[in-house]
Amino acid sequence: MQPRAPTQGGAIVNALTIDVEDYFQVSALAPYIARDRWEASECRVERNIDRILRMLDDHSAKATFFVLGWIAERYPKLLRRIVDGGHELASHGFGHQRASALSDASFFADIDRAKRILEDTCAVEVLGYRAPSFSIGASNLWAFDAIERAGYRYSSSIYPIRHDHYGMPEAPRFAHRVRPNLLELPVTTMRLFDRNWPAGGGGYFRLLPYAVSRSLLRRVNRIDRQPAIFYMHPWEIDPEQPRIPGIDVKTRFRHYINLGRTEGRLRRLLADFRWGRVDQAILLTEERLAA
Repeated sequence: MQPRAPTQGGAIVNALTIDVEDYFQVSALAPYIARDRWEASECRVERNIDRILRMLDDHSAKATFFVLGWIAERYPKLLRRIVDGGHELASHGFGHQRASALSDASFFADIDRAKRILEDTCAVEVLGYRAPSFSIGASNLWAFDAIERAGYRYSSSIYPIRHDHYGMPEAPRFAHRVRPNLLELPVTTMRLFDRNWPAGGGGYFRLLPYAVSRSLLRRVNRIDRQPAIFYMHPWEIDPEQPRIPGIDVKTRFRHYINLGRTEGRLRRLLADFRWGRVDQAILLTEERLAA
């Protein structure tokens, strides 16, 4: 029997998550932007996060921000604004390196460093971690040992779909325990025709009409009776971001499609659903399940 999902005013409270990285740190652009160019690149993350914070405040919504340690070191005041707004601070690792590209020791060092930076900056406990590009799958489940060892209570690093850059379609769709002291909270999918379909945001939110995302999320809330985990990036509301020259057609399409429409869609999303932090909207469900 499924536990009852957390509700607010009779509506299920979903979890809105923001992966805090700048446009030049996106994994798909890594072949075109060397890490040693990051410092010289125009940073736009602060203004974009401030816009998102204002939108959340306008709709009395809360969110979880998975922040890179690299960003945290350079914008500590931004992190404090996130926490002061009542939002959850979580970790996206330090340098936006895929978990699947690192050794056990290097991965642990990255996520441990990020956790310490975030906690020292804002004097709050960081419970959650999300791997860049959902880069934990069947071939590197050892990463969960490192995440647990670093002291995180939950991960949101698996997207149970088929995708050319990530995905673990055989993974459970909802919260499940992967280690004795660690939960995995996958990004939301819809089950149809014996297949998981993406319903949790990202590029699909920009590519497809807003009505599709709204319908999928309502179905998960109504039929599965589960809170959704939705994700996005601050650069997705920034159509004026610098264009990277020389990128291939597929990458250009994926990164720049409908950037000018995303802010409007996000406002509609905030109005159409109840949104909270991961630790409140999802972990409460797991606690009820355990009980």
